[in-house]
Amino acid sequence: MDRTALKARGWLVVIAALCGTWLVHIGAAVRTVAPQPSAAEAFAAGPELRPGTPVAEPLRSSGPVRIRIPGIGVDAPMTGLGLGADGSLDAPPAGNRNLAGWFEGGTPPGAEGTAIVAGHVDNAQGPSVFYALGSLKKGAAVEIDRRDGRTAVFSVDAVEVYGKDDFPDKRVYGATAHASLRLITCGGGFDRETGYQGNVVAYAHLTEVR
Repeated sequence: MDRTALKARGWLVVIAALCGTWLVHIGAAVRTVAPQPSAAEAFAAGPELRPGTPVAEPLRSSGPVRIRIPGIGVDAPMTGLGLGADGSLDAPPAGNRNLAGWFEGGTPPGAEGTAIVAGHVDNAQGPSVFYALGSLKKGAAVEIDRRDGRTAVFSVDAVEVYGKDDFPDKRVYGATAHASLRLITCGGGFDRETGYQGNVVAYAHLTEVR
């Protein structure tokens, strides 16, 4: 199995690990689940940028240290994620509700290619860092501070939700010629026994460097 396949396989494993621990834990007391994206926030055609879309020049590789998404109140440190012995990607520590992870074996946010960032939707104590990811709107800003002192600012292109059996690996993980970003957590329908039944993915591209 090549490294690309390992990445896809690993993220599918990790995505399952990001789902539903708080909602399962409180069982019948559940009144709401995490916000889910509306059809209006999905792509009209596909993830390719339309001609003429403003795109900033990619930066050199440098790891991220913090992510901010003002539209949904996210302001969190970031940690690197690697592959486990079985080839699956490690998940961020579930006990820290305000922590996002990025795949260190892939593209750093702001560099050319597709950067992958994952965060828990909840944990046993309550909502976690990406709980509100499904409420993001097209055009929302995502700011990522990097170790080189630069801040990569992304604009959200779409927010989509997929069932566990319909996760589009190529659409999400496919390489791009510009600096792109994917934010991933759990979503879809909710089952009290097994948690969320799918995943929310926000797609974004680099529009500014500070």
